[in-house]
Amino acid sequence: MGKKLTIVLALVLALAMVLSACKPRPVEPIKIGFVGPITGKWAYEGEGMLKVIKLLAKQVNEQGGLLGGRKIEIVPCDDKGEASEAALCGDKLAAEKVVAVIGSYASTCTEPLSKVLNEKNILQITPSSTATVLTEKGYKQFFRTCFLDDKQGLFAAEFFIKKGWKKAAFIHDNSTYAKGLAEWAKKYYEERGGTTVLFDAITQGEQDFTPMLTKIKAAAPDVVYFTGYHPDGGLLLKQGYEQGVFPKIQFTAGNACNNPEFIEIAGKEAAEGVLVSTEPLPGDLPYPEAKKFIEDFKKEYGEEPASIWWVMAGDAFKVIVEAIKATNSTDTNKMAEYLHTQFKNYPGLTGPIIGFDEKGDRLGTIHKFYVIKDGKFVPYE
Repeated sequence: MGKKLTIVLALVLALAMVLSACKPRPVEPIKIGFVGPITGKWAYEGEGMLKVIKLLAKQVNEQGGLLGGRKIEIVPCDDKGEASEAALCGDKLAAEKVVAVIGSYASTCTEPLSKVLNEKNILQITPSSTATVLTEKGYKQFFRTCFLDDKQGLFAAEFFIKKGWKKAAFIHDNSTYAKGLAEWAKKYYEERGGTTVLFDAITQGEQDFTPMLTKIKAAAPDVVYFTGYHPDGGLLLKQGYEQGVFPKIQFTAGNACNNPEFIEIAGKEAAEGVLVSTEPLPGDLPYPEAKKFIEDFKKEYGEEPASIWWVMAGDAFKVIVEAIKATNSTDTNKMAEYLHTQFKNYPGLTGPIIGFDEKGDRLGTIHKFYVIKDGKFVPYE
């Protein structure tokens, strides 16, 4: 009996092994990473970007996924708006074997992140890092769906000249983005006959801007162009209003102040009449793709997407999906080659994406000025 039992057990075990071998393996998901400030001073932007990306990934998965049914898995990493954390996120996502990364938000974080991802040969698309220096490094797998600081600087400079503002102050925060935008705007402004009476930087996170406001008052410009981020911009405006510097001097800001929190921090009265150069806000995007997306977002989250950077993140996701579909692959080299040479006139959420140049920068520009009225951003005519 013992020998027979042993034979039976061996047969059962062999049968189990055969059945196990025949069982289809689970389909591996396609992992796409997201790096951004999910916490910290810029959390508003990072949280919104992640919500958009998750919604779009959900839609792709509900439609059957990619590459024969593989689902998309979003792998987020919080860089807290800090450069050192962004570099660590690059290592973490590489270990997770992501096929592409969306992010980061700030140029200061995207710069070290792109270095890591370039070494790992992972496709990267930033939705919001606009510093021109980022695409001067020759990384073949690096792209962006936003537009560059030089184009925004030119747009702002020509606007100031058109308004008859002959003296300008350019205030940045020494970040890669803000300093770059201020330098470009100053360059183009002076080339067109304007005079720079003050070019200086604040310290990020400073709580008392009285010294800077004293400098601005002494320089007596017609216009101040603040190119830093919305928390500092809102506080600078608030304190300048309280000290009588603004609106006697026109306060304007770059697209990092295109944010409802900028108005909340400054206060409704101080913000009234302030001008902000930026890409169009989500609700002003006239494209069918944008309108459908906004409706889907409202249905999913019960609110409209408030920041253009959230929508730019959506475009980054859609470009990655398109590259995977077109190349039938998740190979970085194939996707990057496709985006550089064949990707043209794609119907993005923020308008047609004409294509990318040899550096990976999005072609074209869509900047415009908004004025703040009654606590809201309104297109400036």
